[in-house]
Amino acid sequence: MSTLASPLSIAGTRQSGASVRTQNVMAALSISNIVKSSLGPVGLDKMLVDDIGDVTVTNDGATILRLLEVEHPAAKVLVELAQLQDEEVGDGTTSVVILAAELLKNADELVKQKIHPTSIISGYRIACKEACKYISEHLTAPVDELGRDSLINIAKTSMSSKIIGADAEFFSAMVVDAAQSVKITDPRGQTAYSIKAINVLKAHGKSARESVLIPGYALNCTIASQQMPKKIVNAKIACLDFSLQKTKMKMGVQVLINDPDKLEAIRARELDITKERINMILSTGVNVVLVSGGVDDLCMKYFVEAGAMAVRRVKKSDLKIIAKATGAAFLTSLTNMDGEESFDAAMVGEAAEVAQERICDDELILIKGTKARAASSIILRGPNDFYCDEMERSVHDALCVVKRVLESKKVVAGGGCVEAALSIYLENFATSLASREQLAIAEFAKSLLVIPKTLSVNAAKDATDLVAKLRSYHNSSQTKPERSDLKWTGLDLIDGLVRDNKKAGVLEPAMSKIKSLKFATEAAITILRIDDMIKLTPEDKSGKSYADACAAGELDG
Repeated sequence: MSTLASPLSIAGTRQSGASVRTQNVMAALSISNIVKSSLGPVGLDKMLVDDIGDVTVTNDGATILRLLEVEHPAAKVLVELAQLQDEEVGDGTTSVVILAAELLKNADELVKQKIHPTSIISGYRIACKEACKYISEHLTAPVDELGRDSLINIAKTSMSSKIIGADAEFFSAMVVDAAQSVKITDPRGQTAYSIKAINVLKAHGKSARESVLIPGYALNCTIASQQMPKKIVNAKIACLDFSLQKTKMKMGVQVLINDPDKLEAIRARELDITKERINMILSTGVNVVLVSGGVDDLCMKYFVEAGAMAVRRVKKSDLKIIAKATGAAFLTSLTNMDGEESFDAAMVGEAAEVAQERICDDELILIKGTKARAASSIILRGPNDFYCDEMERSVHDALCVVKRVLESKKVVAGGGCVEAALSIYLENFATSLASREQLAIAEFAKSLLVIPKTLSVNAAKDATDLVAKLRSYHNSSQTKPERSDLKWTGLDLIDGLVRDNKKAGVLEPAMSKIKSLKFATEAAITILRIDDMIKLTPEDKSGKSYADACAAGELDG
């Protein structure tokens, strides 16, 4: 097929063959170059300013790519890849993008040597499968034998490249405690850790080390009226996703009356409807009402008289989590299946205590001792908004990593250890194949070295020297049985040495490595399969505007 754009019967341009593939690879590489310098414990941050002037300072690959608003269709695949890694694992977003771009670059070299993309794709698939198998069989360590210290080290490894890396000791202990406080066991006996039940609030002022972990779910709201009680023990909680306000007639409803007294009766009935609703809720023993809408003064009066606490304008996401934690029903209206309004005791959640407390500089509502599931909150302090936002992202990543380790119970050594070991293993494995895939697997092995190389370049160390040392250690660990303990060898980027990273406590979840390998390979294959691009020209929508019609006098009746 010619690489020139051939004329089409549809309104658009067509490109095919090598030029499209090279273009896609270039786009992927330019995306990876943006995030490359933010990888590793000595990676640097990016400052992104959007079209309205909002500034974000971040080190998180997924956040950087999300804010870039990428136009190129192939580059969008990498942006979505980073989002996927963020949702599935929570960490490792930068490395997955760098790896996918490197796989593409090396595949493009092979295509230029007249090797068919299908052979490269099947080679990559075999390499990915073998790599994942090798990680789970040889490179993982069970977390049970490592204890709580290993969890703290895993959180520290995740935070090392972030803005809170300097206080990693303090924050990692906080994150591990928070993750373990929300442990739940499902009916099948499986333990799960619901990270969503940890509410991370930001308040600027004071230093980062003043951040606190609070048992109970903290709400960034206050009670609706100062006459309400500030603390309720043995709380019965109702979660309502509507407003408690004076009922008004719907728009477009007309009521024709002959007698003015009846107008007063209609007004009185409007007030009574709301009163009946509130009494229906309070009659089941409810003493805390959380509402996502507003509560007007009329309704407040009833709550104050009943000695109940009402909290208005609660975020819907918070309300759902509280409903789950306390065992309450999340009600969007009081109407039941028969069209009648009802509220029964089964819809009420329970907590040991609900209190309004002053934490840091803000008044917060704390829900402690929830009945159905545990919940906890982290309040982050920092000098400014950028710092607090970046701290929140770092804590989220660390929480996700700890959750993955607690659920999968397997860790691998970090610092380029896994990539170097896989590179050696796949090179040896490639030579055992007598088919075309051999070249693709060898390129896959070469691509994996981009991670240790980038790590050492970012640390201003001699990448060639360090990676060569690392490879020789892993080679002897795989060829000499007596040296097999060298398989935990990784980079020490502060001193520019090679060391045993399992002993040094540089650990990552095994799942993160396996998933990032799978995702990067899939993304590279997706882009590699493309050999034709048809781009439709957008329709010209510049019709006459209202101003043009006025000027032409077409609107004069």
